[in-house]
Amino acid sequence: MLEVNESDTIYLTLPLYHSAACISLYGAMRTGATVVLRKKFSASHFWQDVRKYNVTIFQYIGELCRYLLAQKPSELDKQHKVRAIIGNGLRKDIWTEFQTRYGIPFICEFFAATDGNTLLFNASNKPGAIGRLSPFMRRLEPNPRRLVKYDYNTAEPVRDENGRCIEVDKPGEAGLFISFIPPEARNKPIYRAAAEATAKKIIRNAFVDGDEYYNYGDLLYRDKDYFLYFNDRIGDTFRWKGENVSTTEVANILTNVDFIQDANVYGVAVPGQDGRAGMAALTLTKDTNLTPEKLQKIYDYCEKELPRYARPIFLRNLEEDILTVTFKQKKNNIVKEGFNPMEINDQLFFRDEQTRTYIPLTADVYPKVLKAKL
Repeated sequence: MLEVNESDTIYLTLPLYHSAACISLYGAMRTGATVVLRKKFSASHFWQDVRKYNVTIFQYIGELCRYLLAQKPSELDKQHKVRAIIGNGLRKDIWTEFQTRYGIPFICEFFAATDGNTLLFNASNKPGAIGRLSPFMRRLEPNPRRLVKYDYNTAEPVRDENGRCIEVDKPGEAGLFISFIPPEARNKPIYRAAAEATAKKIIRNAFVDGDEYYNYGDLLYRDKDYFLYFNDRIGDTFRWKGENVSTTEVANILTNVDFIQDANVYGVAVPGQDGRAGMAALTLTKDTNLTPEKLQKIYDYCEKELPRYARPIFLRNLEEDILTVTFKQKKNNIVKEGFNPMEINDQLFFRDEQTRTYIPLTADVYPKVLKAKL
């Protein structure tokens, strides 16, 4: 994809036990390129290393680029030899800003899963896209990839009256991404765990009797030019006021606010309420506090940019980021922790419709929230 050769130097800050790092490591071994390894990612030393070792390519993942963008701008930002970067997880909301500020000629975003059986690549430098799936391309590929309608409650494809999956055919409509499993790859375990774990990932008789598709559990959508974009993990999407809320879409809106560096969005259970209420755990830019003025700005921006059902009911001001080793957001623990101020040390805030702003969620306010009609 990047036409790597022996003259390239690849900068790698990812843990080598993760499959993502293997793309750069083994790619360098195959082509004779040089690899510069850093034991641990450092946003403050990143570009120093890139300049020092004449890096031409680096790999990113998750929120790595967001942390680089949060660094103080420098006149040296474009003083490097990087000609291309490759990775996954560069969100659409910062793509153009990152590419412009650092002068990156080519960004190759891809979509894959360690346990999956296909890859998508954005080879067109299209901001935010993870690949392309046009009718012409589908005619050429032996193992088709499809977007199908899904059941929110079961995370499984919706079937028609004949028991077949239903393809998504409208631009902007989210669909479950599935990929064809060729006969030679069937009856092989995906996981070392119980056979049931593998069975859950396989969709049988999807379009014809006997066919098999791998269920990625990811929701994607396409634009009018058939470029594909990530929408959400089907398990992360939550339901509120009878509507499905995409955590990724809400996070992309929140991070447009100038003092919000990152937003981890999820749904929390509220006693007596159907569905899950939206909550956003925020990472603020350096030396920023959530003053009443900033809380008002978040409230007003959500009011303007998000439909009522998607506006976060609760905010959490994170003292430190909650990320995996590959810079992806962790959700399980913070979802379980909910919004109880007696159990959480971070600052919490509640969207108050009477004052039309976010107010501190204190021990005194908490019981009132539980009784309120949200």
